[in-house]
Amino acid sequence: MHLFETQRLIGRQLSRQDLPELTIILSDPEVMKYSVRGVCDENATRDFIDWCLECYASHGIGPWALVEKGSAELVGFCGVGPEMVDGIEEANLGYRLARRYWNQGLASEAAKGVLDYAFGRRQLASVVVIIEPEHVASLRVTENAGFNEFDVLEFHGRTVRLYRLSCQEWSALRNNATHVTSV
Repeated sequence: MHLFETQRLIGRQLSRQDLPELTIILSDPEVMKYSVRGVCDENATRDFIDWCLECYASHGIGPWALVEKGSAELVGFCGVGPEMVDGIEEANLGYRLARRYWNQGLASEAAKGVLDYAFGRRQLASVVVIIEPEHVASLRVTENAGFNEFDVLEFHGRTVRLYRLSCQEWSALRNNATHVTSV
């Protein structure tokens, strides 16, 4: 079942059938360089998929598989999942793409598709992104998706930026984009 679609990607729920391909992606040290989980072996990837399945059942959201339309290959994942931040459960945008898909604009495209789904279909009030300041590529994705202001805080023993985007801000961004392209 497709949850969302972008120009080049389909977003769907992850499943255990994704385990071999996702393990390859999440076992790459470069892909996982800024992950609090670190590099994932097959067992850790299975645990991650199980957590995603639990999120879908309990929250209706979670990290979703990204599949390239042309090849039907698993690109990685992108979605919003529950995350405890300073004692408050937040909807946290997260993503990981296989290295061969980097620098093609796919992460930004996926993030925008996920935000459309999260705000439009799931009616979330806000979404956060938690990023280490050194993760320059992820900062670009976040800013391209419309996140601007951030707070600095400690998260899992790391100094991070916490960005927040409200549903109202997202709607305004979408309306401005539609207005600009329709002129």
